[in-house]
Amino acid sequence: MSVDVFDRVIKNAIDVMENSKYQIYEICESVRAEREALNKELQIVFEETARTIDTVDRFEVEYRRSRVRLTEVSRDFKRFNEEDIRMAYEAATQLQAQLAIHREKELHLKLRRDDLQKRLKNLDKQLERAEALVSQFGVVLEYLTGDLNQVTRLLESAKNRQLLGLKIILAQEEERKRIAREIHDGLAQNLANMVLRTEITQRMLAKQAYNAVKNELDDLKVSVRSGIEEVRKIIFNLRPMALDDLGLVPTLRKFVQDYEEKSKIRTKFELIGKEVRLPSGMEVAVYRLVQEAFSNVHKHAAASFVSLELTFQQQMIKLTITDNGVGFITDNIEKKITDGSHYGLMGMRERVELLEGRLDIHSTVGVGTKISMVIPIKSDSKED
Repeated sequence: MSVDVFDRVIKNAIDVMENSKYQIYEICESVRAEREALNKELQIVFEETARTIDTVDRFEVEYRRSRVRLTEVSRDFKRFNEEDIRMAYEAATQLQAQLAIHREKELHLKLRRDDLQKRLKNLDKQLERAEALVSQFGVVLEYLTGDLNQVTRLLESAKNRQLLGLKIILAQEEERKRIAREIHDGLAQNLANMVLRTEITQRMLAKQAYNAVKNELDDLKVSVRSGIEEVRKIIFNLRPMALDDLGLVPTLRKFVQDYEEKSKIRTKFELIGKEVRLPSGMEVAVYRLVQEAFSNVHKHAAASFVSLELTFQQQMIKLTITDNGVGFITDNIEKKITDGSHYGLMGMRERVELLEGRLDIHSTVGVGTKISMVIPIKSDSKED
């Protein structure tokens, strides 16, 4: 293929990606507009629900009074005549009808409120996926439109190659930190909705509607716990803070334990040698490699056991992940990695190569798979 043809292919690819990125951006804006409209509608529903609850409480009090009045006029024939009894009966009947109507309205509003909250949650997920796609398109376009000659010159130097790999990994983690902060800040809207529901509960409590208060508090407690748990999981997946606070080994040990609980696959973690704190970017890279390897076992291996062996030596670290799954033909998987059709292993190999390491895969069908990764520790990159 000539240089001109290659340039033309690259330009066409850039044009297509630019158009796709713009279309996804329009989808993001549309979802944001719909989310804002739904959020406004939800606030209106909350306010109307509170007013309806007050109205129901008022009608309940008036209906009870009318029943007492009807009983009173029905028993005392000396003081009250048939006209008084008729009027008392009609008043009680009318209040009963009004009470039933407003109770039905209250139920409808609560159902509408729950439906809007579910739709808002789905829109948030769609917006998150669309924004992730826009970000990925931006990264690819930056690579395609960048100075490839300069990148090639940097990669010719072994020291600069590892430095570039660490910078890329650190940039990725900084982006993950930013997204984590945004998700955390985005809780404000959900908390505002919870505050409104709390206010509604307080009003019901003041009216001594204890059964309704209990139901509302139960729903609110479940929503709060679910929201907190979901946010904690998202934030931890984006950036495991334990890496900064505790280091690589405790974080991997905790990851392996959590993996066993969630996947029901028996796990084992073994540390060989004395742990040494690595540069932040390298610790993150090692954690992501283990995360990807264990994810592949869960998705594809059908294994009942997986082990992680982490070895610290003076000039390198070694990772060995072994499972007893279905295995595969190594030659076939190597072709898939080479042609880019196996994204998990391809991504692992790229991360290892950026750190000037080596990745080896040994697998036997029906026996299991063993992945070994050796990553050098540069003397000038060690932290003090």
